[in-house]
Amino acid sequence: MQTLIPLVRGHEPLSRQIYSGLRHGILGGTFGAGERLPSTRDLAEQLGVSRTVVVLAYEQLLSEGFVAGRVGAGTYVADGLAAATPGAGPPPAQPRLSRFGAFAADVRAAVEFPAPPPKTLRYDFAYGRSDVDCFPFEHWWRLLHRCARRTAVRGLDYGDAAGLAALREAIAAHLRRSRSVACDASQVVVVNGSQQALDLVARVLLERGDRVVIEDPLYQGTREVLRAAGARVTTVPVDRDGLDPAALPARARLLFVTPSHQYPTGAILPLSRRQALLQWAERAGALIVEDDYDGEFRYDGRRLESLQGLDRRGRVLYVGTFSRTIFSALRIGYVIVPPALVAAFTAAKWLCDRHTATLEQETLAEFIGSGRYERHLRQLRRRSAVAREALLDALRRHAGDRVEITGDGAGAHVVLWLGDRSEPAVVAAAAARGVGVYGIAPYFARQPARPGIILGYSRMRVADIREGVKRLATVL
Repeated sequence: MQTLIPLVRGHEPLSRQIYSGLRHGILGGTFGAGERLPSTRDLAEQLGVSRTVVVLAYEQLLSEGFVAGRVGAGTYVADGLAAATPGAGPPPAQPRLSRFGAFAADVRAAVEFPAPPPKTLRYDFAYGRSDVDCFPFEHWWRLLHRCARRTAVRGLDYGDAAGLAALREAIAAHLRRSRSVACDASQVVVVNGSQQALDLVARVLLERGDRVVIEDPLYQGTREVLRAAGARVTTVPVDRDGLDPAALPARARLLFVTPSHQYPTGAILPLSRRQALLQWAERAGALIVEDDYDGEFRYDGRRLESLQGLDRRGRVLYVGTFSRTIFSALRIGYVIVPPALVAAFTAAKWLCDRHTATLEQETLAEFIGSGRYERHLRQLRRRSAVAREALLDALRRHAGDRVEITGDGAGAHVVLWLGDRSEPAVVAAAAARGVGVYGIAPYFARQPARPGIILGYSRMRVADIREGVKRLATVL
């Protein structure tokens, strides 16, 4: 334990200064009740004084009841000794925030949505989570340890801002097979999750006042990044088939869209609308940002290829993440950019944080390259399909036609539209029955929003899904 006590030679006895420093730390809460203090030998070495000086300080603390000695175990802060409440002093400084800082402080509650329920609910239909129960953690740890053992000293230096070459190759190869993304490794920029990708898009491509089009409703992380950048945000309502290209403005700088599983309604953009979006982008001189957060999960029919895979003019940026398929704490995502934007995005990533953690990139590259990631995805899809079918079956049985369901064709959540029911009332009543559901209203830019609740099922067992829906039905 490192303990900093400033000592002034010739001011007062050193033992008194050490006593005062430790006493101040105990009263101020630096050392908690029952916490072990450094040994007299260790503290003497840290402070560069003789051990006798420290012993005198400890003896004074002991005599005043601040500490207690335990034979053979050391010296501990006395039990039951509470830290003193700080006395009145000058008011803390109030630093002036930048425009971005003030905006970030104002929207903190919005960007942290959905907030966890105040208590643990037995049947929690949380969404936006990865299914970690089937993740091969032992295999992952072995890969991680192998990469760590073979890392040379040079490998501990700064890495490529765009990402590890092996991971960029693995991502490009996987996306070409799985999502029909037309790219090579040079177009892949590895980022710390898709949220950083959205931030880089705003930094590289937007000036204050630029018009940007978003879906309504849409993920708050996208909307708030654009507002922070000073963009003029235009919203286009989403219907059962997603965003309608006919409702787009004549001119815009960027369009953000979630075509494979609209967030949060779950609508799937049909091929005709995808082609229409690309035609609009050409006429409007716009770029399209395709957020494919849930593109690996499709249940009805053949998976539609990515919007980026249909693009022939370099107008689509493709954003993806491993948060949904591996685990969120990994914080690795990627953005596929047109060749003309590679240099700008790579430099922007360097300016932001130099590069994403190298060891995790090496592990992920091996995980994908070995074929284990593909096998894991197949298992995830099977488990997700079983959970989805259990959810839909339970809703048909217990809710019938009392609700409208969307989003069941892909992804790992569905939306129940509540008609004229009160969204907050349904959420609260469900929680009272041990069921966690989440309102959709905060995702709408235009208010009042259409009332609905989001049910995620990626981490739910079949039995819990059925019982949770049964309880929810008593509310509906």
